[in-house]
Amino acid sequence: MTEIVVIAHNIRSSHNIGSIFRTAEGFGVQKIILSGHSPYPNLQLCHQADDRLPHIQRKLTDQIHKTALGAEEIVPFEYRLDPPLDAYKSDGYRVVALEQDPRSIDLRHYTVPSKIVLLLGEEVNGISPQLLEQCDDIIEISMKGQKESFNV
Repeated sequence: MTEIVVIAHNIRSSHNIGSIFRTAEGFGVQKIILSGHSPYPNLQLCHQADDRLPHIQRKLTDQIHKTALGAEEIVPFEYRLDPPLDAYKSDGYRVVALEQDPRSIDLRHYTVPSKIVLLLGEEVNGISPQLLEQCDDIIEISMKGQKESFNV
């Protein structure tokens, strides 16, 4: 069985974060790491200190819950300022970016490794070139309709 960790870096929308939690729960993701300026639910859920003002914690947790529907209480998660790519690489994970890029491999033609970190980036600008350089692979989900890609 594939071990999957999702890193959601610089996601702007709390509703997208909730959707990531819900999708991750459905796919059996082991952990979500929220990083950069991604909103995150109350860190007490993952036993981290949360130094945000209480009303900010509640607001973001409630917004995330609207689409996560409780998955934020099921899927283990943590918040970090920077995505810990090197730590996972040294643990034998393959770091894979989900991004449109000239080097991208269509997901339908990608052999998923047994241990994977899936890096998701900002809705509009995607994953920075600096982070893409640290990834082992870049994949994309091709679309049949008129849109170019799936959003996070």
